[in-house]
Amino acid sequence: MKNRDTQNDLLTRERCEAMIEYGHAALRQFPKSERHVLSAEIRRTMWSLLRLIVVCNKRYHKKTTLQDLDAELDLLRSQVRLAMQLEHLDMRRYEHWSRLNDEIGRMVGGWVKAIAGDGDRAAR
Repeated sequence: MKNRDTQNDLLTRERCEAMIEYGHAALRQFPKSERHVLSAEIRRTMWSLLRLIVVCNKRYHKKTTLQDLDAELDLLRSQVRLAMQLEHLDMRRYEHWSRLNDEIGRMVGGWVKAIAGDGDRAAR
């Protein structure tokens, strides 16, 4: 079980790195006036997301870090949605980026359930 968890943790990290790579390409299309405002905030949130994933991979007790990770992902989703509404992202890029974020969200949700399941087994 431990080996499978490690593989899932690394897969989450790889997916996040792929999302950051796509995000940076999409952010280059932002107007110059937004590159140091919304674009910088989105970049900061993406790196924070990756940082939290790395911290979760290293920690034994992951619950609070996973909650922070989930909140950061929710913030990123809102920022990407706002960028689309402000017409800095076209619909095609928005949909692709949203799919990448949703995939990470499903992985984090599975991680949370696995942690909750470990707590249930420990209580028995």
